[in-house]
Amino acid sequence: MKSPKAIIRTVSVALAMILAATTVRAGDIVDTAISAGSFKTLVAAVKAADLVSTLKGKGPFTVFAPTDAAFAKLPAGTLDSLLKPENKAKLVAILTYHVVPGKVMASDIAGKSLKVASVQGSKISVEAHSGVMVDKAKVVKADVEASNGVIHVIDTVIMPTM
Repeated sequence: MKSPKAIIRTVSVALAMILAATTVRAGDIVDTAISAGSFKTLVAAVKAADLVSTLKGKGPFTVFAPTDAAFAKLPAGTLDSLLKPENKAKLVAILTYHVVPGKVMASDIAGKSLKVASVQGSKISVEAHSGVMVDKAKVVKADVEASNGVIHVIDTVIMPTM
């Protein structure tokens, strides 16, 4: 029979091995969105726009990610139209409008009002005095970290001026 110290040592080593094997590293922007489960529409749109490899790239990126519920607020037929191959350029423009180069955490903008350049090229209005608003979308969850940037969850799809 093993001594209590030997049993504790064996259990400690086993727990350390289990924890090492199950430690989850933050995924990239795309994998983080997929694992969250509330961005199925966004992920489908990113795939249709051929932006998966970009958002899996080095970054860093700040993504204002509309939830499935945010996409559901679009006028009827809008999403179906955007997902058609002939509207790919418009879809790319809308999706890249939701992305800002660099990693911007909520604490970086707290108490500020500013305009930030999106990857699409247009400027996004950011108001961070009482919560955070991005154009007309409310940030409902901030600072979801990914290996190549950060996601801020928004309740409305934001649209660039086209």
